[in-house]
Amino acid sequence: MTSSSATTVHLAVYDTFADWETGYATAHLTQNGYTVRTVGLSREPVTTMGGLRVQPDLALDELRPQDSALLILTGAAGWDTGDTLAPFARAARTFLDAGVPVAAICGATAGLAREGLLDDRAHTSAVSFYLAATGYAGGERYVEVDAVTDPGADGTGRLITAGPTEPVAFAREVFALLGVYDEKKLDAWYRLFHDSDASAYEVLQGE
Repeated sequence: MTSSSATTVHLAVYDTFADWETGYATAHLTQNGYTVRTVGLSREPVTTMGGLRVQPDLALDELRPQDSALLILTGAAGWDTGDTLAPFARAARTFLDAGVPVAAICGATAGLAREGLLDDRAHTSAVSFYLAATGYAGGERYVEVDAVTDPGADGTGRLITAGPTEPVAFAREVFALLGVYDEKKLDAWYRLFHDSDASAYEVLQGE
């Protein structure tokens, strides 16, 4: 892994992707020395669920695990309405097999379930029966938490999953995985943005 790949995070973008689900993660990554690059099925512009037009930095067939510190997959209508986004789930498999972590939230977790990536990994999502409807074999590994990181095994990458209402918990897992904050500041960050604990701000801003 090169120095640039160690600080480059790839964010998958596609029509109707839920832009709010990764806002906390990407905003604070870029404020802490990371570069976020967007990846589309092609380089053609996409429109988010919030109506924003995004021009991908690169196409999916240009994406390589060795160039990345993390692949982030957001929710979108396409995860539940066909196989248009299945190539991103296959890309997630390539990343994990290469030992590079993946973070998936909301509907992207269903895409990973269909790809078989949750069968042997601890994971969460919106609700357990949402993933059960995919017919996957990982129901026993479902965890009732806001967000969870599976540590991986045998050289595979770590996997973060979260439900659609947990962008802050999702970001916390991303920061912990990448070592963006030390333990004290990570706790303060979460208390500030999840609990609106104003006392955490001073801790977060401290040296």
